Amino acid sequence: MNKIKVLIVDDHALVRQGLSQILSLQPDLEVVGEAKDGEECLLKVRDLKPDVTLLDLNMPNVNGIKALRKLKDMNQETKVIILTFHEEIEYLFETLNLGANGYIVKDAESDVLIHGIREVYNGVSYVYPTMAEGDVNKLNMLRKGEINGTDSPTVKLTKREYEILTLIADGMNNKDIANTLFISEKTVKNHVSNIFKKIKVNDRTQAAIYAYRNKIKSI
Repeated sequence: MNKIKVLIVDDHALVRQGLSQILSLQPDLEVVGEAKDGEECLLKVRDLKPDVTLLDLNMPNVNGIKALRKLKDMNQETKVIILTFHEEIEYLFETLNLGANGYIVKDAESDVLIHGIREVYNGVSYVYPTMAEGDVNKLNMLRKGEINGTDSPTVKLTKREYEILTLIADGMNNKDIANTLFISEKTVKNHVSNIFKKIKVNDRTQAAIYAYRNKIKSI
């Protein structure tokens, strides 16, 4: 029997090890590798050619959003399941719009994850059931391409805010941004706060999604 080859991408070693142990108990699943960030993910996908990649969103160096976009741009055949703590419906819609094949929250039962891997491998988009039930109509519209996911073009960012937003989309933290732009970390923090208010997001992952969706950041 051909096993489904799975790559686990998460910045927490304990999470990777736990998932690996759970999946390895299944006769039709094989964990072929692990990666601690999006940069390593891209290398492992190229070398190991997994059938399914479990991808976290919040990671250092290269975050899950950029890794997802890069995988799709590279025309890698691996199917991608977003595996995250984020249960907000916006994350679901935007990651599917960026090319993800599935979306499962980390507190799901192991049976749900295993079923999702099998479904995605067989060409079926899989969404964590309670999230899919939350807004079925909107989810169906997204799948049919009736939601394009663009935001209002009236949001005005300063040149510095634009620069910082592109670096956030690259997965940089405030200290890295400060070093790159030769400004203080406190100044970066203030800019990030202003950016979040202007584009109406609550965290860096949402900001990265906003940047890619609106072509503010090209890969």
